[in-house]
Amino acid sequence: MGEFLDFLKTEYPETIAAQGWPLLGVEPGTPNRHFDTVIQGLGSYRIGLDAGVTSPYAHLREYVATRSLTESPDPNVELIADDLVGRIRALKAEEGGLGIWLCGGSTIAGELIDEVDELIIKTYPQVYGSGMPMFGAGFEPRDFTLGAVRAFDNGVLVRTYTRKR
Repeated sequence: MGEFLDFLKTEYPETIAAQGWPLLGVEPGTPNRHFDTVIQGLGSYRIGLDAGVTSPYAHLREYVATRSLTESPDPNVELIADDLVGRIRALKAEEGGLGIWLCGGSTIAGELIDEVDELIIKTYPQVYGSGMPMFGAGFEPRDFTLGAVRAFDNGVLVRTYTRKR
């Protein structure tokens, strides 16, 4: 994991949960490079909640798309119960800032497919059962253009695609 972990720590530090920063040697106050906002589904967010972590990405603006939770367990986490697409469009329309990271949630990814500008796909050389869909909803095909491809010594691939316009 060394080379790949170093890549994550330097290129995408904001995608590492705040609780993992000290364990991985990420310095407090490390600037976000690509994202200043994270959108999670309840399934992804629940992993932290079950471990007592109410704000896993405290260094980002955190949103959780859920109709189940009615009150946020943390002041840094805003719940989105309705009009997810509208809320994302409003966030994207804000001036300045960095991008929005979708952290897990294939159903949410399917709902937001028309708002996705870039895909960063990490592929690991392991198989876990039958797998999980990237986009958990039926939709029309969308075209993306391959940008960077990076292979790491542990077999991980990171591919970046941008939406064709």
